[in-house]
Amino acid sequence: MRSPSIDRAGAMGEILDVEGPYELAPFGRALTELAETRTEVVGLTADMGRFSDMGPFRDTHPDRFFNVGMAEGNLLLIAAGLAKTGKIAYCTSYSVFIVRRALDFLQIACAHSGANVKIFAGMPGLMNPYGATHQATDDIATLRMIPGLSIIDPCDATELRQVVEAVADIPGTVYVRSLRGKVPTVFDRKEYTFKFGVARQLRSGSSVGVISTGFMTQRALVAADIAQERGLSAGVLHVPTIKPFDVETVAGFAAEVERLVVVENHQTTGGLSTSVLEALHSAGIQRPIVKIGIAHRFYECGSQAHMERMYGMDQDRITRAVLDGV
Repeated sequence: MRSPSIDRAGAMGEILDVEGPYELAPFGRALTELAETRTEVVGLTADMGRFSDMGPFRDTHPDRFFNVGMAEGNLLLIAAGLAKTGKIAYCTSYSVFIVRRALDFLQIACAHSGANVKIFAGMPGLMNPYGATHQATDDIATLRMIPGLSIIDPCDATELRQVVEAVADIPGTVYVRSLRGKVPTVFDRKEYTFKFGVARQLRSGSSVGVISTGFMTQRALVAADIAQERGLSAGVLHVPTIKPFDVETVAGFAAEVERLVVVENHQTTGGLSTSVLEALHSAGIQRPIVKIGIAHRFYECGSQAHMERMYGMDQDRITRAVLDGV
């Protein structure tokens, strides 16, 4: 058997501004390792194996790897069928293709049937440079409405690895906003543990609280550290599970700070910001909130870094919101 390979495809779907430690292809490596002990695991892709880091799994377990071609509906139908035979079906494609082209199959064949299908959807939000046709800016908003579907947005390589293993034991269909290529390592493997449905407080503070999800949590931590250096008490709450949402922890965190900043790689309508507002309303808590995320519009083509700078989602914007509340 040849050694597992990593298909390198430029920066397609990668976080470009990786500074500090990172891991290459944590999803593919973690899935390969999981399959060594979980023989019921199979991997599928809709011609996106190269852009989802499936190379290690494909090379190590070729008899359990299926490329269905550019047909996302078939991807989920086949995955649901395999799940009916006792398999745990891990699927990969772009987020935008899963949500737009295969939504009915996701809702009925998978979620409605309680199928043991785990979807690792790449390039969520503004990560894709090809404009509105390829940008999944509304995937969370769309999928939150589907009963029986869980949604996870990991921060880094450490959490993504843990999510790959954890979802094998989460009943039903799970949608994960996946990360590929050079994925930053923010959390220490020995200290951080992903817990499904649980938000994790990473910093304590009383003046301002930052609630974040996905890779934006790394930027939230940087902003909080800068605030602390300037004498501003800033807390950070990482919310990796969007559904089911940890209402209790979010409300408790908000109650301890004077104001909030919510940060997400998604439209500020229907995603994390909306979930936070719903949680605060249920708890009877009111706080000034700055929402940083994607606007309710179609975006042009452009690199992730360029788009984030242009539309106020980069590190400088997040830091300014934490420091100044605007």
